[in-house]
Amino acid sequence: MSKRHELIGYDCSGGDLSPHLKWSDAPEGTKSYAITAYDPDTASGSGWWHWQIINIPITVMEIPTGAGSKKNNSAPIGSTQIENDFSIAAFSGACPPKGTGLHHYRFTIHALSVEKIELPGNASSALAGYMINIHTIESSTIESLYKRD
Repeated sequence: MSKRHELIGYDCSGGDLSPHLKWSDAPEGTKSYAITAYDPDTASGSGWWHWQIINIPITVMEIPTGAGSKKNNSAPIGSTQIENDFSIAAFSGACPPKGTGLHHYRFTIHALSVEKIELPGNASSALAGYMINIHTIESSTIESLYKRD
């Protein structure tokens, strides 16, 4: 992953941009999509959610760079960004502590069997993940690597 996808904040000074993602050939029965970004390598004991976006319309097959930003609000119309582990309802970039080695950032596109996942406004990442996973028909993951020395 490049510096442009690193968080702005704490002691990180990247561009805080979500990556460009594109997919095709949705499985039969797909009614919407969700995207998750997760780092399993944090010291939290439960990983770290950087991004969860649900209710992406079936007609959307591409997310441009920066679409998850809280500043430019260019997430697909009808979609909902869930509060991540930085307590922000948007994408938050990589910011592994210096000296913790290589972190694996898993960006997953989920083809969902429902048009809309209903969640309370204060839904936790765990609840969002649960609802995404029980409605996933198929998913595909791209893993990006990042570290700070």
